[in-house]
Amino acid sequence: MGAFFAAATGFPTVVFTAALTVVVLFWLLVALGAADAHGHAHVHLNSRAHGDGWGLGGVPVTFAFSLFTAVGWLISYCASVLFVPSGPVGVLVGAGVLIATVYVSWRATKLFVRPLHRLFPDEHGPSRLDFVGLTCTIRTGRVDAGFGQAEVRSADGSAAVVQVRQTGDDALAGGSTGLLYAYDETGEFFWVAPYDSALDPGTGPGTTG
Repeated sequence: MGAFFAAATGFPTVVFTAALTVVVLFWLLVALGAADAHGHAHVHLNSRAHGDGWGLGGVPVTFAFSLFTAVGWLISYCASVLFVPSGPVGVLVGAGVLIATVYVSWRATKLFVRPLHRLFPDEHGPSRLDFVGLTCTIRTGRVDAGFGQAEVRSADGSAAVVQVRQTGDDALAGGSTGLLYAYDETGEFFWVAPYDSALDPGTGPGTTG
């Protein structure tokens, strides 16, 4: 047992041991419900790795990282036991083992995730442009050309607080309903106007449910 811990906490395996500890803690939090595996946690489990160029796209980034870490730990542990001597020479050999382990682990993870892509259908979260045309509820005391926030609900029912701005004399106050009619990419805010449900052709007088 002592030899196992010595190898697991020695260089270069300790790099993957630390990463593996984080991975195990994360999945424990998911199992206990402290982290939401469906995207409401700080880490979005369903987000794809930005790395289609790395060959790891198509699966949740947390899954790909977990697999990469587990494979890397196993390879580095075995290589440390078999090839890394003690002393200054061991540091140089360990550095080479670390580089080789990262490469081999990436190749192995790429091979493993390829057939798993079909198990993770693409799920794209709402973009900011999807909010244009939706109504919102003003959450600040006022909205003007330089200040304002509102809450908007996307088609899937999730809520988001967004920055809003308004021009004109019809002031929007807290709790009122507004219509997001444009998005300013430079300022990263939405232009909002007062919303009157009576003017909505789908809800106005003369319509039937």
